[in-house]
Amino acid sequence: MLKHARIVACALLLAGSAAVSAQQAGQCPLLPSGSGLQWQEQAQSDFIVCKATTGDGRTVLNVMLTARDPGLSLVRALRAEKGRFAGEELYWYRLDMGGRDMPGLETRRITAVKLDRNRYAQIWIDAGDAAELASLQQLTGSLGDATANFAGK
Repeated sequence: MLKHARIVACALLLAGSAAVSAQQAGQCPLLPSGSGLQWQEQAQSDFIVCKATTGDGRTVLNVMLTARDPGLSLVRALRAEKGRFAGEELYWYRLDMGGRDMPGLETRRITAVKLDRNRYAQIWIDAGDAAELASLQQLTGSLGDATANFAGK
């Protein structure tokens, strides 16, 4: 009976650790446990892309960590909200699709932030509505710096 209880306990621990590792990809910033999001990670030699997906499979937050400056031309006129990532202050920018008004643009944002010498993050949000946008911006502000051990460093 005791042996059976130990086997069940070990199986539960393994299942719990598998769920945690599925929620937290190896080189991506840690997501808050109650976020309902899971990382999908794609690592290359000089960048990592972390895609946060909802339970229904929508990708709502993307973080690219790289050793190269993303070189985004972020126009001041498109500046929207202030924010933070990995302790760094930033501005979120509305997307410009060449003057075209496309559905969903009002809840999409992009930004880039220099974290350190040769360490950058490019972040974009594709929220379903204004409340989700605000929530994802707040979540991004709470994310830590996962670049300490990423491939391009």
